[in-house]
Amino acid sequence: MKNIWIVNHHAVTPKMSGGTRHYDFAKELISRGYKVSIIASSYHYAKLEEMKKYPQNKYCLKEQVDQVQFIWIKTPAYKTNGISRVKNMLSFAVTLIKEVPKLNLERPDVIIGSSVHLFAVYGAYKLSQKYNTKFIMEVRDLWPLTLIEMGISKWHPFVILLGFLEKFLYKKASIIISTLPKAYKHIEKFVNKDKVIWISNGATVSSFSDEYKQVLDTNKFNIVYTGSHGLANSLETLVEVAYILKDKKDIFFTLVGDGPLRKSLQEKAVKQGLKNIKFIDTVAKSEINNYLKSADLLYVGLKNLALYRFGMSMNKIFDYMASKRAIIFVSNIDDNIIEESNAGIVIKDKNVEKIATAILNFSHLEKEKQREFGTNGYNYLVKNFDIKVLTDKLEQVIKD
Repeated sequence: MKNIWIVNHHAVTPKMSGGTRHYDFAKELISRGYKVSIIASSYHYAKLEEMKKYPQNKYCLKEQVDQVQFIWIKTPAYKTNGISRVKNMLSFAVTLIKEVPKLNLERPDVIIGSSVHLFAVYGAYKLSQKYNTKFIMEVRDLWPLTLIEMGISKWHPFVILLGFLEKFLYKKASIIISTLPKAYKHIEKFVNKDKVIWISNGATVSSFSDEYKQVLDTNKFNIVYTGSHGLANSLETLVEVAYILKDKKDIFFTLVGDGPLRKSLQEKAVKQGLKNIKFIDTVAKSEINNYLKSADLLYVGLKNLALYRFGMSMNKIFDYMASKRAIIFVSNIDDNIIEESNAGIVIKDKNVEKIATAILNFSHLEKEKQREFGTNGYNYLVKNFDIKVLTDKLEQVIKD
């Protein structure tokens, strides 16, 4: 029986909000006879609050969640993406290296370090050295390239540090997993591309019940967004579309979640006197299905960033597909799975009039026709991105 440790600063349980990629993998691996521990920070990255209580002078906690062992690490609070967040990242890595070995856990056979940030991956590498075990790197975001393409100088000391770490970790990893289908085009600058394997995000299809609680007005055509309210999500576009459709009394917009732009989005909606939109606080992953299933159309919008040339792998898209509801995807990304699976509407630009017209036209379709798009997405998900399919690939990486 192999013992796997997964290090992901932002890993969560289903009772918390956020993506459960590693919990889902852990559950499936355990069903196949593996032992799995997930090491994560208990300071929630979206809620910006501490989720656990630690005894005095304790920096780690063990918790069993549905057979999955979570090791929570105490890290300092932050409220913005500044120095305090960098301190949070560094603290996680230092505590990981210094304190986790004191827990006297069973020696791992494989350690996977996930690059929510590179300091966590470095911590995972140092543990793999200590235990003389296999080290796998998981690339979710390309650091420091993301910062550079956001406008930060490549000569900034922090960018230089991340660049050094990136190259070092690529070389030290026995294999590199990426959630991005074309990440190898960047990584091959540093190591052979044969070292890179694509394992997408996905969904545990069996956890999405056809039974759900109706939480939205059934007399309305409901457009729903769930997830982070950040710069990358193009939610200002959705609010503008709500403004255009404000006189269509049967169309309603619901945004579920939180993030740095939520307050300004709410203020904009109030300033424009919009009665056809509401904002709902973050809900646990286990409850999100009620909102997805209550929807008629699910919104995904992305900024037109050059980084998306490496592809994308958004958790919310797979959750949307699992709900069997149609999706409206607003982005110029090529090779997107909404288009490939015929799971809804794809609009390549941010023309709000065009988006509003597409929503209006879709709302006039027969309900059965609307649901066909959702079924298309669901069937595509089951075949390609169910957690069982993805775990087959992960298990092969672990065994090799």
